[in-house]
Amino acid sequence: MHAPDAPSRLRAQQLALTRHLRDPQAVAAPQGVEDRRLAIYRDLVFNNVESLLAGNFPVLRQVLGDADWRALVRDFFRDHRAQTPLFPELGREFLRFLDARDDEAPALPPFAGELAHYEWVELALQISDAPLPPHDAHGDLLDGIPVLSPLAWPLAYAWPVHRIAPDHQPESPPAEPTLLLVRRESDGEVRFSQLSPLAFRLLQRLEQAPQLSGRAQLEALAQEAAQADVAGFVKEGAALLEQMRGAGVIPGTRPR
Repeated sequence: MHAPDAPSRLRAQQLALTRHLRDPQAVAAPQGVEDRRLAIYRDLVFNNVESLLAGNFPVLRQVLGDADWRALVRDFFRDHRAQTPLFPELGREFLRFLDARDDEAPALPPFAGELAHYEWVELALQISDAPLPPHDAHGDLLDGIPVLSPLAWPLAYAWPVHRIAPDHQPESPPAEPTLLLVRRESDGEVRFSQLSPLAFRLLQRLEQAPQLSGRAQLEALAQEAAQADVAGFVKEGAALLEQMRGAGVIPGTRPR
């Protein structure tokens, strides 16, 4: 029979071990454990986390360089308290960590947060199990209500995240935002494309006012853009909606 306090003793031992693994420089190793064995765990656990994050954020890793990247991952491993035990969600946890860093933390490039989000999006869409909503694939996109695919995300960034690389690191954001569409196609591939401001705003409107018909969306967008020829704008917008249907961004219209 186990002693009555065995579970609490085991928990205390586990906490002592994990605290040391998180921060071996500041937290002493548990007593009675050979350091040679602890070193194996220290390296194995940290290197697994570092390798997984490096696969999620390859450009950010290249931009920072090995030393700064490993220091950043060490800070994440030591300080962040994840909300999920799932390894595929580690990238999202890393984004939360970056968002929560305070002013006293070592400085990162000003575009680091947006670049990390841009890199995370690809994995997020690859593993997404969001189903397509009910829709009529052949519905009238003007008179009906266009349905936006949950696997197509319009994104706006202050920085040109799709162009950042070790040899291209802008010091200030351009005057115009970077507008992108990221979508997962039927073959499972995730593809990125740039959007015009009007196309981006149309997709925004489909998210923000999902009860409106395609015609109503385009007429409202024409007013926003101060277009005098509303009929001509709607005609061009209808062609854009059809292009989006062909790309799977708009799978169809809401069933009647």
